[in-house]
Amino acid sequence: MTPDAAAPPHAPRIRRAVVVGLGQFGGGLGATRHLVREGAQVVVTDTASAAKLAPAVAALSDLVDAGAVELQLGAHHGVRWDGVDLVVANPAIPQPWTHPLLTSARERGIPVCSEINLLAESLPRIKVIAVTGSAGKSTSATLVHRALSALGKRSHLGGNIGGSLLDSLADIGPSDWVVLELSSAMLWWLGAGGGHFNPGGPGLRWNLRVAALTNISANHIDWHGSFAHYAASKSMIRTLLASDGRFVSDFSRESPAAAEWAAAEAAGCWWDCPEDLRCPAAQSIQLGVPGAHQQRNARLAWQAAHSASDLDGEAFDGAAVARAFAEFTGLEHRLQFVGLHGGLRCFNDSKATTPEATLLAIEAIGQPERIHLIAGGFDKGTDLSPIARLGNSLAGLYGIGATQAAVASGNNAVCCETIERAVAQAKCRAQPGEVLLLSPGCASWDQFTNFERRGERFVELVRGLDPE
Repeated sequence: MTPDAAAPPHAPRIRRAVVVGLGQFGGGLGATRHLVREGAQVVVTDTASAAKLAPAVAALSDLVDAGAVELQLGAHHGVRWDGVDLVVANPAIPQPWTHPLLTSARERGIPVCSEINLLAESLPRIKVIAVTGSAGKSTSATLVHRALSALGKRSHLGGNIGGSLLDSLADIGPSDWVVLELSSAMLWWLGAGGGHFNPGGPGLRWNLRVAALTNISANHIDWHGSFAHYAASKSMIRTLLASDGRFVSDFSRESPAAAEWAAAEAAGCWWDCPEDLRCPAAQSIQLGVPGAHQQRNARLAWQAAHSASDLDGEAFDGAAVARAFAEFTGLEHRLQFVGLHGGLRCFNDSKATTPEATLLAIEAIGQPERIHLIAGGFDKGTDLSPIARLGNSLAGLYGIGATQAAVASGNNAVCCETIERAVAQAKCRAQPGEVLLLSPGCASWDQFTNFERRGERFVELVRGLDPE
């Protein structure tokens, strides 16, 4: 049983706050700047060095110079609790219910929350669409945002997709929609980690009108400790839904991504979606990116936007949404076609951090016997055998990172350790016209700061294959 963290206060003014984990995705930065705007003195602590956090540190330099923010980087040992009214934890901190610093704060009666709690508190009247899932949530959330814009609705995209909407609160109007991509960690903080966010409870501050689920498969076990905890955290997407809100999903027992169905079923069938809210599986939507999984993402986004129109009491303009979707060519690092380099068709799918996402990428491209796959990375505790089983069917499988031995199996597989060696090996073994695909199935943290930097390095390397 994980203990609930105390709720951040609504009425009392926060005089002194501690942000644990500045991070590099913008959440810690956004929380810090928000707290300063609220009048707080803020201490920011992170085990990473100032050099590693250089962009975020530079973005806080004005507040540091003004004396509103104090940085304690490289370790957490310098935090003082005297006068602290609130602790804001970075959602990347694994198993935060056991983290020594957060536990110390709770034992002193100091409320602990995360950036997403601060945002939810700040959106008491704004209509929210939340999107989660083990794969496809970034693309689905982006498509929802595009659909709402095509329908003439003012929409703001945020959450796990990067940055912080706390920096944009002044620009969000009462009739706008906010689309949030929510990770399992964020949902834990909105549920068990911040117990005042209960449906109908006195602390419910946001207006979650539409909740969308892409799928569920084993992921982030290192953060949660078990798949059951992961699935329970994901279930908050529905628990937090307004009583008259809509839940949309096409995830079911028959879904391709339902490999963990038996374990998930034990957590309760909270993902069941009313039939009249499902987008027909036969419906094909024109997109600028390949793959049946992208079609599923588009159908889910379509239905979420349709629900938003219904809730606004407006007719749904399907033709306008279809035009917006047809112009969508995919997100960077998500099965991104980066061109023909060295005679190879190169795809950057660095955001694929689960085996299921890797399999979807291969399915989308087709002809696996012509694909050279680079896979591996940080070990999140997930079963990597689905990737390893590809070693005899792909043209080549090149293992990298901490899990290289776990993924590089079969006659056509080789351990390369680094992405540089993997690209070089693939170039030597591949035939002109074949595909070079980075779709790791693992997180990046063993060798890269984040999946973006891993994808950027891949693009740099494949562009270097071109003759000068």
